[in-house]
Amino acid sequence: MTDSTEQHGEQADNTTYMRKIRSFVLREGRLTKGQQHALDTYWPDYGLQYQSSALQLADVFGRSSAVVLEIGFGMGKSLVQMAKEAPEKDFIGIEVHRPGVGACLSDAVAQQVKNLRVFEHDAVEVLEDTIADNSLDTVQLFFPDPWHKKRHHKRRIVQPEFVQLLRRKLKPGGVFHMATDWENYAEHMLEVMQAAEGFSNLSADNTYVERPEHRPLTKFEQRGQRLGHGVWDLMYKKDY
Repeated sequence: MTDSTEQHGEQADNTTYMRKIRSFVLREGRLTKGQQHALDTYWPDYGLQYQSSALQLADVFGRSSAVVLEIGFGMGKSLVQMAKEAPEKDFIGIEVHRPGVGACLSDAVAQQVKNLRVFEHDAVEVLEDTIADNSLDTVQLFFPDPWHKKRHHKRRIVQPEFVQLLRRKLKPGGVFHMATDWENYAEHMLEVMQAAEGFSNLSADNTYVERPEHRPLTKFEQRGQRLGHGVWDLMYKKDY
């Protein structure tokens, strides 16, 4: 656990927007020395601060290019890999857990990835206030908290209001890409997205798509596949 004062302060700061949509739960682990070093040393180059006005992404990256934003990147391995393999694009990650942010920064530096920036903040607030409308080419949401108990389904981040927030932030033709290993959550995502105004399913049969090559197969997924667990990918294009 982190220092109790720090943890309670962080929880208090998050209270207001967690009431709006409970998109995460703080499960803060202790930072390793390497993660703390990465945060102390590399944050000025890779970190983005939440602000109440929209960032100019071309200024952030020093160029105008396609921008991919990932919500909840965990420890950041797949995000860093995607950024490394697509140097022509710029990547933004949002994560609330400090150990994951530190691990991501450390990995990015080790692999000399320059086209990546990260927020340590709630994704809903960042999207609402700090990301300009019609500025994103792709939004990625991979393996979000499934809130598997039925009474907690309302806490799932994929809800009609959230989807319309993403629609505002995506460029016309931009893509919202989701993946989950919970079949019930996949069905929920499909139901919400099929009813969402302004989106078209990129699946040929209007359901799920095969995992695209640009989404790395994680060790977690590989283990799940060996055990016979399914993974469902959904991709929707913003029409207008």
